[in-house]
Amino acid sequence: MVQTRTEDVPTAAATVRLTCAEPDGVVRGGLVVLPEARGVTEAVRGVVAGLAAEGWLVAVPHLHHGEHHEVDDPDLDALSGPAVLTAHDAAAGWLAGHGVTPDRTGVIGFELGGAAAVLVATARDLGAAVTVAGGGILEPLAPSLPALVEVAGELRCPWLGLYREEGDDITPEQVEKLRDAASTAQTATDVVRFRFDSTYEAWQRALNWFDAHLR
Repeated sequence: MVQTRTEDVPTAAATVRLTCAEPDGVVRGGLVVLPEARGVTEAVRGVVAGLAAEGWLVAVPHLHHGEHHEVDDPDLDALSGPAVLTAHDAAAGWLAGHGVTPDRTGVIGFELGGAAAVLVATARDLGAAVTVAGGGILEPLAPSLPALVEVAGELRCPWLGLYREEGDDITPEQVEKLRDAASTAQTATDVVRFRFDSTYEAWQRALNWFDAHLR
């Protein structure tokens, strides 16, 4: 059973708390996981453990100031693009310190973290990115974050967007607009809609995306 641990990593801008996990065997590459709005929940820790079991070295930056537990009402107004990049860079630096090069580093985010993953993939040179149910497509999730359709054309690494067909507030029309915006980027992009009962399929698509691009 893969175990997670928490570390505080100092950066020039702030000290970032990371939840990390290491595979038992050979490291295939590194993944930065950007969590949902409620933070590093037990569900997120389960995802981290699952990715590590697949051979990935994983680092999860805590996106909310002082976060060390699940929060019911996070202050998203304080979440800015620079704060997201600072948190991501701390996690990517931790991976680099363990021998993972940028071309073998990916980012995956869920909901709020999925929107943040798009932002990271437009600002950093990575091997690949995956967004799962990332909101803020037409309207920003926070005042200091961009709408995804405004920046998707600037993606700098292969990006996969995974969106449920039902069960959240993201409409098919929004997803299609994001697909169109991403298709203008100078890199490989794909957007897939999946049924709620096909979560395993979405998981496999994400793993296959990283397998294909993190080499």
